Amino acid sequence: MLQPRLSLSNFLFCSHFSRLSASTSSTIHQGGEFTKRPIFPKKKTAEGEATRFVDFRKINCVAGNGGNGMVSFLREYKAPFGGPDGGNGGHGAHVIFQADSQVKDLSHLPTTAKGKNGVFGASKCCHGKNADHLYLKVPLNTIIKQYGSDKIIHELYKPGELFIAARGGAGGHGNNFYISNEMRKPMKAEVGGHGECVTEVGGHGECVYYDLEMRVMATAGFVGFPNAGKSTLLRAISRAKPKVASYPFTTLQPHVGIVHYDDFEQVAVADIPGLIEDAHLNHGLGFSFLKHIQRCQCIFYVLDFSLSSLNEQYESLKRELKLYNEEMIEKPSAIVINKMDLSKDSTENVQSYFPNMRVFPISAKNKENLEPMLIYLRQEYDAYVAEQKAKIDAEEDDYVLKF
Repeated sequence: MLQPRLSLSNFLFCSHFSRLSASTSSTIHQGGEFTKRPIFPKKKTAEGEATRFVDFRKINCVAGNGGNGMVSFLREYKAPFGGPDGGNGGHGAHVIFQADSQVKDLSHLPTTAKGKNGVFGASKCCHGKNADHLYLKVPLNTIIKQYGSDKIIHELYKPGELFIAARGGAGGHGNNFYISNEMRKPMKAEVGGHGECVTEVGGHGECVYYDLEMRVMATAGFVGFPNAGKSTLLRAISRAKPKVASYPFTTLQPHVGIVHYDDFEQVAVADIPGLIEDAHLNHGLGFSFLKHIQRCQCIFYVLDFSLSSLNEQYESLKRELKLYNEEMIEKPSAIVINKMDLSKDSTENVQSYFPNMRVFPISAKNKENLEPMLIYLRQEYDAYVAEQKAKIDAEEDDYVLKF
């Protein structure tokens, strides 16, 4: 029995859906019949979905090898036994860390960063090209540590600051390099990596492992339990836009806001994810981000007035910081009692809870009573700047006395 002939359009139509069947597990049977199996669309990333914040990365930096030098002799018309004309190999690429203010975390860095090798030398004294260096952009305030330890090798603070993580190998010399009055036709040769005869093998690039750690730099840091209103407070005093919602752990990564003053001074404030009990034991999200508060000059304990005893909140937060690092509780600090709009108590009654502390009862949602807190923040900032200036002047005086 003869099979019906397919027209060109039918053939193209069937072939198109035959290709789809490979990816949709036989959506079409032979003969062009459709099945009732659904084809699901690709999953799209939802708007506002939190991206992973990476502030620690282990990286292997492998620099490029140098190119091999060439063994070659000039062979031209009327000069069948010319002198050596082997060129030098190119240098291998360095692997360099570069601080960039536009980079916010370490998520883009690869596990292994490998530089390119230098080009081999060629005949007629043609030198190989040097490989272009590999620049890895990292955020400001990135700490470069020795792999597997806490030893700090270097810190990148300024935009554009560089650190050579691995140096590329030097290019090998060609036989033209070894010409001298005593040796007019050098024949030095080595066996290269692929069995070729070379004058000098290019040097091997360095292979170094590092631990990279990023720390947010801010003058003050907000510390509090989940849903205490830290992100709302940061939005109220700066132009930062951290996510705000009515459920705990809305903040999943540190945020830094800039507070502007009338004299054009700017002060940075950091907001970290909320702490929970036993955060120093790596419970919850706080342990991973407490290190960002270590370099803050002062700490604001943000308490939720709508919850239980304010003293219990403060003591719990202070305990977690002490167990993480005792030096943190010695920093200048103040207490911010948020959500005062939900209570009828006066600010004088709130001050009685902490007679020996600076207390700022506020409403971050309504932006009420924020000015006293910002004035205190500026005072701490000015005191820190004056202290640092005095240290620099003292170091300069010591340097002058030595010489």
